Amino acid sequence: MRFSALRTTVLVAALVVPLAGFAAPSTAWEPANAQARRFVQDTMQARHIPGLQIAVVKDGQLVLSEAYGLANVENGVAATRDTRFPLNSATKSFTGVAMAQLAQAGRVDLQAPVSRYLDELPPAWGKVQVRQLLDHTSGLPDILDAQGLLGGSTEQQAWTQVTALPVEAAPGERHRYNQTNYVLLARIITRQAGMPYPQYMARHQFDVVGMPRTTFGDSYDLVADAATIYSWFPRKTDAADAPQRLSHWFYDLSPGLWAGAGMLTTADEVGRWIIALSQGQLLKTTGVRRMWTPERLNNGEPGAWSAGWPIMGTTPDLQVGGMGGARAAFIVYPERQLAVVVLTNLVGANPQDFIAPIAAFYGRPPSPQGVARTGVPTTDASRPSTKRTATP
Repeated sequence: MRFSALRTTVLVAALVVPLAGFAAPSTAWEPANAQARRFVQDTMQARHIPGLQIAVVKDGQLVLSEAYGLANVENGVAATRDTRFPLNSATKSFTGVAMAQLAQAGRVDLQAPVSRYLDELPPAWGKVQVRQLLDHTSGLPDILDAQGLLGGSTEQQAWTQVTALPVEAAPGERHRYNQTNYVLLARIITRQAGMPYPQYMARHQFDVVGMPRTTFGDSYDLVADAATIYSWFPRKTDAADAPQRLSHWFYDLSPGLWAGAGMLTTADEVGRWIIALSQGQLLKTTGVRRMWTPERLNNGEPGAWSAGWPIMGTTPDLQVGGMGGARAAFIVYPERQLAVVVLTNLVGANPQDFIAPIAAFYGRPPSPQGVARTGVPTTDASRPSTKRTATP
């Protein structure tokens, strides 16, 4: 059994401490919390997940926040609510909020061409609208390939290579997930805010919400209390019939890619951020509504993303969120006043696939005629396809 070596060490006992900074959640949710705990523990065993954090937001409160298992298997280090887990591509939702904030402040027009804010771009790139970077309909070539930065080179060398490539589609013609888009968005934020991307995020989101443990980096950076990332995937040097074994998984992100995949944080702090967003601390209600409205392609069909947020589903109600590295995910259900955050340290855990059963413990979805408190409309956009990549 591939999990037998861990069975005695990866214990899924919850590490529960008071919810500092929040009103005590209603005991009405304790039955749901008990169901969620059992489900998470069973899922960790079934998927052989070493360590996991979960946070559930309901009606503007953090009603569940717990950690299970091991942050580091080989040294027996328990996962706690303070353990930092990488969000990877779920970082894009935070960047989407940053762009909505700048739009609200009149510093960025999301309908404007990128050339308004960035110089020295290839002529064809300048025609792309800012919103098309956010929703991955830019048609631009990707600065990453299956091995990481193009050519296995430095960020600057990869940038030189990608800007020499032809565009892959006309802006707005099709959806294609693309890291180049968020490299450009980080540069727009830096220019229009007058400060580097990480500083803007700290000042205008992390400090506002109260997210002291949120930072940026990758598995090569020395980040205190960061979970070790693992995988059950075969190594390149393994024989075809080699038994599965748990191994380290490394990912490399240069600072220019942080807006698309660079955050490390806790489920607690993502939960706080979602509460702040829903309560108007980061954006006005109209800004949130617009940010969560699926963008449309040139032919009028709804796209797979809104402004920085993948549309996770629309039936029976709207579901938006973020997912990254096949190990971290959060889904917001605006019409239910509900959000579920699950962070793991296993590549291939794919928590976005098992968040819906957790959400179901916290009440039935509203009828199709239900209206969200944030005013976010139900749409008919299709759920985006997912792909596994080595880096984000």
